[in-house]
Amino acid sequence: MTIILAAATAAVVLVGGGSWLGYQQLSAKDCSGQIRLDVAAATEIAPAVRTTADAWVKEDAQVDGVCVEVNVVDLEPAAGAAAIAQRHGVTLTGLGGGTGQAEVPDVWIPDSSSWLLRVSAEAPGFVPTDRQPVAESPVVLAMPAPIAQTLGWPAKKLGWADMLAALTGGKTLRPGIVDPTRDAAGLSGLLALGGAAGDDSAGTKKKVGALRALAANSSSIRRDLVEKFPTSTQDVTTALSAAPLSEEDVVAFNATKPPVPLAALYLDPAPTALDYPFAIMPEVDPQKAKAAEALHTALRGPSFGKALAAAGLRNPDGSAGTGFAAPEGAPQAAEPAAQASPDAAEAAALAARYTAAISQVLGSWTAITQPGRVLAVFDVSGSMLTKVPTAGNLTRNEVTKRAAIEGLSLFDDRWAVGNWVFSTDMVGSRPWKEQVAISPLTAARTQLREAIENMEPKPKGDTGLYDTTLAAYQNVLEGWQPGRINSVLLFTDGVNENPGGLTRAQLLDKLKKLKNPEKPVRMVFIGIGNGVDRNELTAITKATGDGGVYIAEDPAKIGDIFLRAIGSRSGA
Repeated sequence: MTIILAAATAAVVLVGGGSWLGYQQLSAKDCSGQIRLDVAAATEIAPAVRTTADAWVKEDAQVDGVCVEVNVVDLEPAAGAAAIAQRHGVTLTGLGGGTGQAEVPDVWIPDSSSWLLRVSAEAPGFVPTDRQPVAESPVVLAMPAPIAQTLGWPAKKLGWADMLAALTGGKTLRPGIVDPTRDAAGLSGLLALGGAAGDDSAGTKKKVGALRALAANSSSIRRDLVEKFPTSTQDVTTALSAAPLSEEDVVAFNATKPPVPLAALYLDPAPTALDYPFAIMPEVDPQKAKAAEALHTALRGPSFGKALAAAGLRNPDGSAGTGFAAPEGAPQAAEPAAQASPDAAEAAALAARYTAAISQVLGSWTAITQPGRVLAVFDVSGSMLTKVPTAGNLTRNEVTKRAAIEGLSLFDDRWAVGNWVFSTDMVGSRPWKEQVAISPLTAARTQLREAIENMEPKPKGDTGLYDTTLAAYQNVLEGWQPGRINSVLLFTDGVNENPGGLTRAQLLDKLKKLKNPEKPVRMVFIGIGNGVDRNELTAITKATGDGGVYIAEDPAKIGDIFLRAIGSRSGA
């Protein structure tokens, strides 16, 4: 899986950011001038990179006769990704936005290629060179050894399906996770759990149950989560009992000789490992790019392998170097697997599939952990009766209802949700109709589900998009609540067709006048099919100052798009 993910990043984007302070070493040998190479690396691998860079510089590091200076800094991947997002004026789920003023390193070594994929999904077109892994750390389920023993460890080989059953079957496990929007190991663990659950309705229920169990003991940073594990044999049954972490996390924890060591459970199928890609920024000049390539060559040497082993990390092929303190039950060191690299088209397809999976799981996580106040507005014009061949000839209305009902199951009782439908002449000449006012799900969940299940298109109805959009925005703004994400989520499969209604210019003018920076309302459109005008919807979201447009060109994929839209929400 690591090789696949690394290959997938041939289609990804990366730019870097941050403020660089750290190790510097100049060569004073047979070269002149100076090339400064800034490298930002994940905290656990930075010392190994720094040591190897030091040795390389002392050995007369140069490019075309010019001396090379290397500056290596520790940088948490989430902080690096946030800086990247800031640099390009985009937002990554869970990391917030920025002003575009971040500095850019020459080389970024985060802990996972998933960061490159997430950045490229929001800021496409920026493709770093190299991107090959320099280390590996499998993602494991960390568990206090006494708890793991009750499940049959180390003799019994367990799978993610076993863990899913334990999380949702009423057992006394107290699982936790580092926020997967900020932690690649947590994200990888959630993807593995989701794969074990399956995609049917029963699987969805299991995923929701597992997500809620993990969210009950989540932490925004890894150190805080690790501190929740038992500190004595007396609190084994009351402290944190399971969490997806990296193998390196377990090695580092056990190296402190704690009273209760952690077991590393290598569950089947193996999640995507942390792969530490060496990403050279596309903005660097050719001479500096040569220096970066030369440094990467140095990181392929045996001394770097030893430094990795000392840091609790494996070689990029998954083998363990001399001195590696393998946890009990760890897979044996293996020879490199001979695999052909995919071509550009295959790499792009791999990247797209993995990015889609990330969007889905982060959308689910966001829905569960960041409750909001939302008005869901559904198009019931005649075109929603169009059949979808890729969904067994269900209508667009039917696939939309299915996605909405599954999405509703993710929202816990802290959410407040309302439901409108729209077409034309729904109430007199008015194009929209309120079915359920925005209400806490503690009281309105059953009513909402029934309202969605009973939605039926108006066979000869057109699309009163502009008037409905304005009314929905006003409704959410008037009931705006602090401490929540207040939003309109509008599903449509067409363009505005409402003679006598608002024009686009009138709508945009009214929205701009209504916009209140003190009471932000997100305007999110989910387009269904290829009859949607993206430019039209984008202009509307720009007028409100906050929102997004997500289009399911294949309506059968609307469930995935819905989760991506939910996961895109920023702030609280």
